[in-house]
Amino acid sequence: MTPVTAQIEVMLWLKAFHVIFVVTWFAGLFYLPRLFVYHVEASESVVRERLKIMQRRLLMITHVGGALAVAFGTALMVWWLLNAPAYLHSGLWFHLKLALVACLIAYHCLLVRMVRQFATDSFSRSSRWLRIFNEIPALLLIGIVVLVVVKPL
Repeated sequence: MTPVTAQIEVMLWLKAFHVIFVVTWFAGLFYLPRLFVYHVEASESVVRERLKIMQRRLLMITHVGGALAVAFGTALMVWWLLNAPAYLHSGLWFHLKLALVACLIAYHCLLVRMVRQFATDSFSRSSRWLRIFNEIPALLLIGIVVLVVVKPL
C-alpha cells in the first residue's frame, strides 16, 4: 500500500464513521419531536411520565450521535485541509453546509430545552406546532445532502 493509498483509506474511514453518526444523530432529531407530539396529546399521567423517560433517554443517544458526527466531521475537515486544501475552497457549498450544520446544532439545543420543559410540565406549544417544528431537520438534511453531493455553488 502506498502512502497516498493509506491516506485515502484514512479519509474513507473518517467519512464512513461521520455518515454513521450523522444517521444516528438524525434518528434522534426526527423522533424526539414525535415523542413530544405524543406527550402533548396524552391524557393519562402514566403515559406522560413514560414519555418523559423516553425523551430523556433518546436525547442522550442523540447527544452521542451529534457529538460523534461533529467530531468525525471535524477530523474529516482536518484531513482535507492537510491533504487536499483546494477541495474545501472549491466553492461556496462547503461554507453553506457548515452553516446548515450550525442550524442543526441550534435545533438540537432547542430539543434539549424542550425536554427540560416537558420534564417540569411547563411546555406550552400545541401538537400542530410540534408537527411543523419536526420538519426542520428534514429540510436541513435535504440542503446538506444536495450541497455535499451536487456541490451546486
